[in-house]
Amino acid sequence: MSQVSILILDDDVANQKALQEVLYAEGWKVGVVPKAEQALPELAKGNWTLAIANVTMTGVSGPLFSILKDLALAPAIEAGKSRVRVLFLVPEEAGADVQAALERARLPYSLKPFHLHDFLEKVSDLLLEAQSITSPIRRVRRVAKPAGPRKEKQTGPGRRDTSMFSTRDAYQMTEEEITEYEKQEEEEAERKKKKKKQEDII
Repeated sequence: MSQVSILILDDDVANQKALQEVLYAEGWKVGVVPKAEQALPELAKGNWTLAIANVTMTGVSGPLFSILKDLALAPAIEAGKSRVRVLFLVPEEAGADVQAALERARLPYSLKPFHLHDFLEKVSDLLLEAQSITSPIRRVRRVAKPAGPRKEKQTGPGRRDTSMFSTRDAYQMTEEEITEYEKQEEEEAERKKKKKKQEDII
């Protein structure tokens, strides 16, 4: 299986650095496109597994958004070959109408500032869809808000609800889960460091 490669389409330097840190921690190749006019030539190279696009740069109309939308809605696998997947980032300042537009089009998105486990699960789901990874990168139990009824999706025993379109309230963790999650992150980082050292020795 080829290495996962992720292209960040974002003109916000702080966002770029935050995303790079999270994605590098998984051992993936990461590229950045800071200008909208550079996005299509880079995507045309066909070297990317996933594109993460900030809607404040791409907009929700125009040629770039249309192409990203088509890529997001196209089959993940065609003629035995994986297609690039697309995840849109929606900052708070983008407004609720942008989020609503993405939901109407059934496009995968993550709200920003995002919950880390929310973001990683959505990335994981898209990579699984394209068969770029063989198992979820993180297994985080979701805790439904007790206030008010919430319609649960029927996913069957032992299966995760991997919907890209759940509201942010669907992604909550208890203090114990947060502690355990952080512990798992540290252990994973340590494991990768040891593995890299062993490879350097060889």
